[in-house]
Amino acid sequence: MDGAELELERRSKFLSSLIQKKKAIEQQEQSERLNVKVRASDMPLALQNKAFKCARDQLDYMPGKVDSKRLALALKKEFDSTYGPAWHCIVGTSFGSYVTHSLGGFLYFSIDKVYILLFKTAVEPLNH
Repeated sequence: MDGAELELERRSKFLSSLIQKKKAIEQQEQSERLNVKVRASDMPLALQNKAFKCARDQLDYMPGKVDSKRLALALKKEFDSTYGPAWHCIVGTSFGSYVTHSLGGFLYFSIDKVYILLFKTAVEPLNH
């Protein structure tokens, strides 16, 4: 590589790092606005944001006590219809779990004092 190519590569890496920092700051701001704390995830940011918004919207429409079943069903239906089948959701204030999930399909987060585990499993056809 000559000097110009090296300089172009250096600038490209610098710009990429700036973009990543900006995305991280935007993600942090949205999390604070929705009162979300990500506990563990391997899910892309766009899907995480969809889950946060869907969960926050559902919680805002629940007067008084949180209906865990309704929240879990709403998240599952939203993700099944948007991203394909085999999404699962567990909602509660105190639970333990050990799950197997598809790559890029795991999110464990909290909003207020409600903990939400959303994950996708692989769907394999039955061979009779």
